Amino acid sequence: MPKHGYDQMDGAAVGGAYQSDTGGNDSPMSFEEIERPPLRHVDKYVRAECPCIKTTRYTISLMTCLGFIISFGMRCNMGMAKLQFENGSVKYNWTVAMESAVDSSFFWGYLVTQVPGGFLASMFPANRIFGTAIAMSAFLNLLVPGAMMLHPTVVILVRVLQGLVEGVTYPACHGIWRFWAPPLERSRLATMAFSGSYAGVVIGMPMSGILTGSISWHAPFYFYGVMGLIWYCFWLWLSFEKPRQHPTISVKELKYIEKSLGESVQLPMPTIATTPWRHFLTSMPVYAIIVANFCRSWNFYLLVLYQSAYLKHSFDFRIEETGLLGALPHLLMTIIVPFGGMLADHIRKTGLLTTTNVRKLFNCGGFGLEGLFFLVVAHATSSMGAVTALTLGVAFSGFAISGYNVNHLDIAPRYASILMGMSNGIGTIAGLICPIAIDHLTRGQPKSCWSTVFTIAATVHLVGITFYAIFASGELQPWAEPTIEEQRAWDPVGSGYEKETTFNEAGDGGAGSPGGMMDPTAQINATKTVSYGAVQQHVTNNPFAYPNAISEETVQPEARDTYLHGNPTERTY
Repeated sequence: MPKHGYDQMDGAAVGGAYQSDTGGNDSPMSFEEIERPPLRHVDKYVRAECPCIKTTRYTISLMTCLGFIISFGMRCNMGMAKLQFENGSVKYNWTVAMESAVDSSFFWGYLVTQVPGGFLASMFPANRIFGTAIAMSAFLNLLVPGAMMLHPTVVILVRVLQGLVEGVTYPACHGIWRFWAPPLERSRLATMAFSGSYAGVVIGMPMSGILTGSISWHAPFYFYGVMGLIWYCFWLWLSFEKPRQHPTISVKELKYIEKSLGESVQLPMPTIATTPWRHFLTSMPVYAIIVANFCRSWNFYLLVLYQSAYLKHSFDFRIEETGLLGALPHLLMTIIVPFGGMLADHIRKTGLLTTTNVRKLFNCGGFGLEGLFFLVVAHATSSMGAVTALTLGVAFSGFAISGYNVNHLDIAPRYASILMGMSNGIGTIAGLICPIAIDHLTRGQPKSCWSTVFTIAATVHLVGITFYAIFASGELQPWAEPTIEEQRAWDPVGSGYEKETTFNEAGDGGAGSPGGMMDPTAQINATKTVSYGAVQQHVTNNPFAYPNAISEETVQPEARDTYLHGNPTERTY
């Protein structure tokens, strides 16, 4: 039955009733014969799956989430280290310009590799691009404490390199979901993965604060560096580029994913020459995603880099307390992001709202509530009021991830990784501008300036939701459809090749194509004059049925052999 890598199959797959996903009563053998990759040495002892997760696609999503947790946890290390420097135990006499350069240096590299990351995810296995980026960033994180001892310029260089390798992670993540995410599960799978960005802050802030306060400012850098390298080992074991390449995925899940994605994944990946750049630059739905990404990036990096400083300077919290309280908003957001993804998919499945309206509702609702609560934070006079408003604002913004951040897969799934690189690249500009602006606003007046900082953040969101509400779309764009040339690249019939079917019997003398080769479509619709016992009447729109009603007729005369046939009295024995 199955080939390499399938020593046994799930009972449900063998039974052929995969009702939950396919909705039909398909046998595994109703699919084309599935060529399986051979089992790796480790797979013979431990299957490549998480024991607590039934499906492989959710295992990929969980591992992607963990990768983002490590990636964004590393971004919290520098903020906690700087607070330790302010306490006087460690002194680095950096100027404002040098401090801003260190804060923003990560985003210099992060910006450069966004769009190239989209093409790398198209040219090479996206899962390998994603995993290698996290592993390299973790290794560079181990070098930061040594660089701090040398010179700020060395720190800037290391962080630029970190940004360069991490710039490909978001585009690569969209490249992974191109092959792994069924259309009606895009929101939940993508948001489950992206929730790692916020869970990373939830864990990273208190973890960095505790390690910095109890051990030293070096400890968070070493801890996350080691964790990243350990994660990479598990990623190499559990992740694969496509379902077909997974040696132990069940047949029923493989069928479900491939049948739901259809022929879109068979089309050739876009190149620089075939990418519709002009349409990108003239498409308002693309601009809507870019603007939303910029607004989200501004406020997200504001919180990651300066939330602890705001709580410390405005309400005199200790470093450990700022880490714990700063993690609370992101904890709620981590819960809301995947919940919002499931809710968005449910609304789309039931048909209550169109995909366009779902994206607008979730994006504008999430950003609007966050902007409203940021205004409360800007005018808060008590620590309880400020922490409550900050927590609620950040938590509700989690719904927006089911809006703009999944929208790339709606409007152009083939170009999702490239579009993600473009939008995240422009969003990274916010990461460059935000530290410079806030460092200059807060320098010398750390308490009074925070009202201005959060008022600006609320205004940024107001502009973002207005633009997105007007121009966003959830429909597949005309320019994202494959061209005729691209279809011919993988369609043997469209390319002029002959398929070996029973319809080619008249190929030698058939009319309708040069050289006597009859067109397959014409052969299917051709009217036959000879019947071989057909009993079905004509069925509308069925190309395989004859255009005229054909009455039942005998295929051959009734046998009258006297040895076996006829009445018992007529037989000869």
